Amino acid sequence: ERGDPTGLVVRHGYIVASWGDPQRVDMTFSVTKSFVSTAVGLALDRGLIKSLKDPVRPYVAPVVVLGAAVPARSAGTRVDRADRLGESMVMQPFETAHNRRITWDDLLRQTSDWEGTLWGKPEWADRPGPNPAEWRTRKRNDPGTTYEYNDVRVNVLALAALEVWRRPLPQVLKEHVMDPIGASSTWRWYGYDNSWVLLDGQAMQSVSGGGH
Repeated sequence: ERGDPTGLVVRHGYIVASWGDPQRVDMTFSVTKSFVSTAVGLALDRGLIKSLKDPVRPYVAPVVVLGAAVPARSAGTRVDRADRLGESMVMQPFETAHNRRITWDDLLRQTSDWEGTLWGKPEWADRPGPNPAEWRTRKRNDPGTTYEYNDVRVNVLALAALEVWRRPLPQVLKEHVMDPIGASSTWRWYGYDNSWVLLDGQAMQSVSGGGH
């Protein structure tokens, strides 16, 4: 259950206004979209991204996925990696003709019309159009031309930012934003159970752009 609207304003070390229950642990939902775009902005400041007009594809190597879904165990039956032989463990999220044209700016403005499925969630399932027959077959809009608020595509941006930083984005946020502004140490930023990838020999979780 969601709590009531809550806020706290601190000025020069003094609480000058508060409402709701600031002590309640609650979901921040799409506030995480701002965290993702901040991580991209920090990467741009440090030269990890040369220009927001660059296509994203050259920055993202094939992604080795560790968190692929595993069938549930049944009574007396052991399920392990061998049961998944033949499944693709490598993902290339910008390899289609349409996705190759997408720039960082397109993803940041939610105008990419990125096509595909990420972490088991197809982009067409998030706020789909009124005609189900068109969800998989509609003509793609050119990147940069049409806005759509879409969590799956923000998750793609978070994955691309992870590939650039080569560090978990919660670490980036903590070091460069939360610690400098004096935030608490009790916030958390999660991904999905199946959004673990292998980077530089380490398992890292690609976080989400929404708290759903």
